[in-house]
Amino acid sequence: MVTSRLYKKMSNTYENSSLQDKLDMAKFDLTGIILYTVNYSRCVEFYKNTLELTILFEADGLTCFEFGNAYLMVEWDDETNGTINESARHKTCLRMNVPNVKKYTNRLKARHVAVDYQEHPWGTIAKFLDPDGNLCAFKDSKKFEEQIAEYKRKALKN
Repeated sequence: MVTSRLYKKMSNTYENSSLQDKLDMAKFDLTGIILYTVNYSRCVEFYKNTLELTILFEADGLTCFEFGNAYLMVEWDDETNGTINESARHKTCLRMNVPNVKKYTNRLKARHVAVDYQEHPWGTIAKFLDPDGNLCAFKDSKKFEEQIAEYKRKALKN
């Protein structure tokens, strides 16, 4: 029942799109889940030592693990600073790595989706909400792959 409603909603959203737009939007280089946590160290310890996931890379306030054919990123929740009710804060993000974040952002905006586009030294992201309020984001694939390669180079030196 829920699946058929979701399919119908998606069909209506994309019915005016060209076939190429539909195909392009369905292609992601890699997907991942981001866990925003206020217990960062304990979560990293859990995924690393208890579940024995392999670390892809680490940066200030985040650790990225192999997660099957995707990745699991554990990230310090630095946006709430204790000011948002625990039940109201975003705890997860569905991440889709893409070759051109700006292109995907423009497509979403053309479909009247509010997008928070951000450029940082560590990469470009675009955050948006699905119709149910779940946080989603696009991330540039190139910078993500560079983060993994840099981590591996450092690990080999040690």
